[in-house]
Amino acid sequence: MQKLKQNYPIVILLALAFLIGSLTLSSRGESWDEFLLHKYANRSLNAYQSWALEGKVNITLDDLGGYGPSFVMLDELAADLFSALLPINRIDLYHLINFSIYLAGIWAFYDLGIRWLNRTSAIGATLLLMTQPIYWGHAFMNSKDIPFLAFFLLSLAFGFRMLDSDKPILSDVSTDRLKRMLALLTAIWLASVFGLFAATEALHSFIADLVRSAASGQTNIISLVASDILTAPPAVYIQKFFILFLLIRSVYLLLFTALLLYLYYRHSRSTFQSTMSILIPGILLGFTTSIRSLGPFAGLIVAAYGLRVKGKKAIPALVLYAAVGIIAMYLTWPYLWENPIGHLFESIRLMSAYPWNGEVLFNGQRYAPTELPYAYLPVLLGIQLTEPVWLLFLIGFVITVIEYRAKRMETVYNKRLLLELVTLWFVIPILGFIIFRPTLYDNFRQLLFILPPVFLMAGVVFSRIKHPAWQIALIALVTIPGLVSGVSLQPYEYLYYNRFIGGVHGAQNRFELDYWGTSYREAAEHINSIAPANSSIWVEGPAHVFGPFARIDLKVLDAFDPSLTGTEYYVVILARHDLDKIIAPDAETIYTVAIEGVPLAIVKKP
Repeated sequence: MQKLKQNYPIVILLALAFLIGSLTLSSRGESWDEFLLHKYANRSLNAYQSWALEGKVNITLDDLGGYGPSFVMLDELAADLFSALLPINRIDLYHLINFSIYLAGIWAFYDLGIRWLNRTSAIGATLLLMTQPIYWGHAFMNSKDIPFLAFFLLSLAFGFRMLDSDKPILSDVSTDRLKRMLALLTAIWLASVFGLFAATEALHSFIADLVRSAASGQTNIISLVASDILTAPPAVYIQKFFILFLLIRSVYLLLFTALLLYLYYRHSRSTFQSTMSILIPGILLGFTTSIRSLGPFAGLIVAAYGLRVKGKKAIPALVLYAAVGIIAMYLTWPYLWENPIGHLFESIRLMSAYPWNGEVLFNGQRYAPTELPYAYLPVLLGIQLTEPVWLLFLIGFVITVIEYRAKRMETVYNKRLLLELVTLWFVIPILGFIIFRPTLYDNFRQLLFILPPVFLMAGVVFSRIKHPAWQIALIALVTIPGLVSGVSLQPYEYLYYNRFIGGVHGAQNRFELDYWGTSYREAAEHINSIAPANSSIWVEGPAHVFGPFARIDLKVLDAFDPSLTGTEYYVVILARHDLDKIIAPDAETIYTVAIEGVPLAIVKKP
């Protein structure tokens, strides 16, 4: 009961956030990538059937196969489930699911925070993170980076909890002979898992060679079991025997896994309990990796933490943790099935140098995404988080270093762990991104997952104020900028720029604003209210984010149609890269979607 009462503040905070977020759904537009991601989700879900029946996945890199689909598949399935219960727009439902996952990640951040901070300070750090407009805005319509952030945090929280367990491995086995047998069976299980899955493509090629040899008249195992091999097309038997291999592999691994778990349950309850405690963290790690190929970084942080706090004793749990993670990744990423190792490395290469051909607006200049200046990340991080964040981070970092160097025995170990966590999770990655400048665009949305340690260090400042009233006052003071800006920018919070450059007014024509076209929902709703029946709408840019909100009778075009000449029609344009001046320059502007006076989308009528 006492523990439950201690968690009341975070439960109330998350419930309040969910309520506020739910009330704003109807004003939030679809992002540029959502349609493509959900199309890919459906292809990935269909792959489970085609793999079982045909031994084929039918997904390529052009179909977004290089992206892990685990979350968007979950998003699609959850939307199917709740669509009958919640009478809201399908896109609003996706946004509600995304936001709920974001709040789960916020809980995980709080769970990490109470390892190093008192509960009030952890709540303060959590609130400071939650009220960042850049996070709140992305939380609804960003189906890639926010889910990755949330599951990254969940992977860390549950991974650390896994390592908190002191249950020994094989310590309660009755005899050394039985212990050796269990260890040998575990090693065989691991070899089977990695060998059978990693060799999928090689085994498919081996089966194909056997079938073709049998079809040419040679005697082998295929010719002995396939009576019509000389008359049937080889592709038919290649498919049949490959599907048979998939079935045998599944049955073998399921039975072997069940046998191993039974033996542990029977002869080593401590190992069985440890194994069960590893399943959820391992599954979360695999699911995270199946969102973005950077997911193993969470496993690396967990492993570093485990080796620091437990030394070599952590290795067996970490090996099993990695094995479960790899299995979960494979099962939730259909593109990997046909060639796990090859396709995984293809994905990593693609994501590390993504071939995005657009231009990035930075400080008034346009750059190719591979030629951004070294100042790109430092400047954006400085102007897209609220004003108190970096000051609090620096103060918290200095306090932690001073306390660690002071060698206060009751805190030195804890401070070292925190410093190591922040260095591994934030300092090293951010320096790497600044120095090596991989492909970045849409500001720094791809890096949202490395910023939580900044807020942990801010929490250190809160924890050093001993008087509760002053502590709460400071937390309230530093969260006000985010709250005020979030309210004024709603529903375009992701466009946030702080007062160091004059907010969105200062960012206009200097930095990216509505790069995902979410303002097209408001534009569509305006046209719905004024356009005559069966009107044509020429939507320049992401027409697919306009269409779902347009009246059913309206004809939405993604390019100019010459047949429109001489007729009445409407033009919708994003107010970025001077498109509003280039597209239909002589047409009359009849409506502007704006935030704080800054135009985001333009509606024209020639």
